This record gives sequence, structure tokens and C-alpha cells, in this order.
Amino acid sequence: MGPTSRATSIGAGLVGALVFVEFVSGFLQGYYTPLASDIARHLSINDADVNWFEAAQLLLSALCVPALSKLGDLVGHQRVLWWSAVLTAVATWGIAFSSSFETYLVFWALQGVFTVWLPLEVALIYRRSLGLADRAAATRRATGVIVAALQAGAIAGALSAGATTAAFDPIWIVLAVPALLTTGVVLVIHLAVDRDHVVQAGSLDGRGLALISASLVLVTGGLSLVRTEGVGSPWPWLAMAVGAAFLLPFGRWELRAPDPLVDLRVMRQPSMWPVQLTALLFGVSVLGAQVPLSTFAQTDPDEHGYGLGLDSSTVAPLIGAYVLSLLVGALVFARVSQRYSPRSCLIGAAGLIALGYGLLVVAHGTIPTVAACMVVAGLGSGALVAALPAAAAAAAPEGRTAVATGLTNTTKTIGGAFASCVFGVALAQGATHSTAASMSGYYTVWVVCSATAVVAAVLLTFVPRLAFADPEPLPEVVP
Repeated sequence: MGPTSRATSIGAGLVGALVFVEFVSGFLQGYYTPLASDIARHLSINDADVNWFEAAQLLLSALCVPALSKLGDLVGHQRVLWWSAVLTAVATWGIAFSSSFETYLVFWALQGVFTVWLPLEVALIYRRSLGLADRAAATRRATGVIVAALQAGAIAGALSAGATTAAFDPIWIVLAVPALLTTGVVLVIHLAVDRDHVVQAGSLDGRGLALISASLVLVTGGLSLVRTEGVGSPWPWLAMAVGAAFLLPFGRWELRAPDPLVDLRVMRQPSMWPVQLTALLFGVSVLGAQVPLSTFAQTDPDEHGYGLGLDSSTVAPLIGAYVLSLLVGALVFARVSQRYSPRSCLIGAAGLIALGYGLLVVAHGTIPTVAACMVVAGLGSGALVAALPAAAAAAAPEGRTAVATGLTNTTKTIGGAFASCVFGVALAQGATHSTAASMSGYYTVWVVCSATAVVAAVLLTFVPRLAFADPEPLPEVVP
């Protein structure tokens, strides 16, 4: 067996093992969304308050993904993947048996460690593809497969949530389903993903991690204070200003650190910075807008004048249709990018997201129109979910693929965390009912999602035309 076929078979075996891991990752992302209103009723909180669970999880993800991605490059991607799966399983069991807002918040945040799975998996795949002539394309194809598994898991999660809720009454039984699956992930990684790793030189940038953590905590903390103290209070704005100020010493330190957490010199590359900013903006819609979609669909139009009047079992097909469109977008991207440049596909995907959410502003009165708008946005979102990590891996220096792909997840989760905070505030403003969010808040969500996608499409035009593509083969020299 030659080196190329050997690399191909090893990569196929690895991808087969990781498909289950990403299926469960998607299941976690799809399962809880239809249950948003049920969880709010269980905890006796407002629909808008559910966004704070999402914000806490995304914030912790943004804090831990850079460190865990770097540790993956340093000590082994499989080892970090396994420990993150263990922590995710513990947190998911904690969610199942929690009964207060505070404990839900803690365990929901800890569960966010699973967001490091995808960048670690892409790094594993990229390393295994070493020796292939079409390494970048092979990474895109394999990433498309595991992202397709992620989206399939999200579909299964959304549909299972509705069926399980209809079949079982105690909510802890409903929430035990994803806990069982995350336990299975721990076993699969331990048994099916080998520990082969070439140790990379370097160390974890503790100072850089502390500075960026302080910045994120202060900014998101300031946003949460807007919810409790009101827009007129100076404390939220002071906290956000101090948090933003921390970015200056963070940037200075990263430029002179011997082994920075975020290599700003690499970030300045024309093939890298638009990708990372696109991931930041993409997080607003793909992570920040899902809970508002579920709560809007479950709002009773007869009582509140807006919403679709669905419940946790009937909203699942709507969310499933959206997630199915993500699956299609992820699968189609790899094929389309073979005919057109990856950059053009990224721009087109961002355009579909902008169109879908833009249409939702004026077409949200019926289930078919809402579903159609979400499918359009979902096609673009699926393509970006598959494309951004692979694009970052192709643009990264050798030995730093996990850091680069992890950074796309970090920036995406930062965008989602900020969006969840902002959307939570917007949905609570003007709410006249004890449980339902305000219609003006939903308009804010959709307009912001559309606008950020437009900005992302513009940013991607700055990427070199042939970025992320495999180099053209050299012409054969005939003696």
C-alpha cells in the first residue's frame, strides 16, 4: 500500500470515529432549542431569560477554546478531546438534575466545553492528511462529512426533543437523553481515536489568556448589567469600557510573547483576518438567534398578537427543517467549492444568511413563510460551518492548525455570546407579559443577523481570490 492510499485509509477511519462525536455535538445543539419555553416554565422565568443560559455557555466556550486548542497542539489533540468530552458529560448530567436558575446557569456554561471538539477534530484530520497531494481539499471534504454528522445530530436532537417531551412528563427524563449520549462520546474517543501525536514546541500563554478572559467577562458582564440595572445606569457601560480597554494590553503582549495565544502576525495575513472576522459575525446568527426563533414560534398569537402558537413537540419540525438546510449547505459546499473558488462560496453563503433573516423581518406571520426564510439562512449557515475551520487550517502555519481552527470557533462563540446578551436585553425591553418577549426585540434579532451577514460578505471580498484552494499541479516535464 502506497503512502497516499495509506493516508487516505487512516483518514477515513478517523473520520468514521469522529462522525459519532459530531453527531452528539449536533444533538446537544438541537435538542435544547425546542425545550426553551418548557425550561423557562420549569424555572418560572421569562422567555428572554433563557438567552442568558446560552450567553453563559458561549462565554465559557470563548474562554476555553483558545486554551484547549493550544493544549491540543502541545500535548495531543486526542487527549484534550477526551478530557473535554468527560467535562461535557458531567455538565450534561448536571443539567438533567438541576432545579434552579443558578444551577442551570453553571452547568449550562460548563457544557460549552464541547465547542472545542470540532477544531480539535479538524486538526486531527489535517494532520492525518499529511502526504496527500490535495491536502486542503481532502481536509474540506472530511470536514464537510463531520459537519454533516453535526447537522444530522442537530436534526435528530430537535425532533427527539419533541417526541421525548410528548412521551415523558418529568423534565429530568427528557434532559437525561443527551447526558447518555455524551457518556457514549467519552467511550468512543477513548476506544476509537488513537493518541498518535507529534509534540509541538511551545507553551500555553497564561498572561494572554488572563487578559482576554478579563476583557470578555467584563464586556458580557456589562451587558448582563443592562438587564438588571437598566440602560440608564452607568455601571454596565463602565464595565464594558474597562473590558474593551483590556484589549490594548492584550494586543501588546501577544505581539511580543514568545508563543502567543493568538498570533496576531498570522491574523494579519490577507487570507486569515477576514475569515476570523466572518466567524465573529457569523456567530451572531448561527448561535445567538436560535433561542429567539424557538420562543417566537412558541408564543401564542391569540394572546400576544405575534408568534406561531406552537409547543415543544410541534416546534421541533420547524427547527428540524432549519437544521436540515444546514446539513445540505455543509454537504454542498465541498462540491461547489471544487467548481468555484472557496472564497466565492463563502461570499455566497454569507449572502444567503443575510437574505434569509432579511426576509424574516417582513414574512414571519405563518409557519411556511418562517420555515422558508430559515431554510434560506440555513443553507448559507451550513456552508460557513463547514468552510470556516477548513479555510483557517489551510491558511495556518504547520503545527498550528488547532489554534487557527479553534480561533474560528472562539470568534464565532464570542459573536454568539455578545449577541445572546444583546438579544436578551432587546427581547426583555418593552415586554408587557410575564413570560413572552417583546415583538420589537424579535425585529432587532432579525435585523442584526441580516446586517452582520452583509458585513461578513463584504469582508470576504478582501480575501485573495485563490485563497484556501489547493495549488495548481506542476506541468509534467516530458524528457
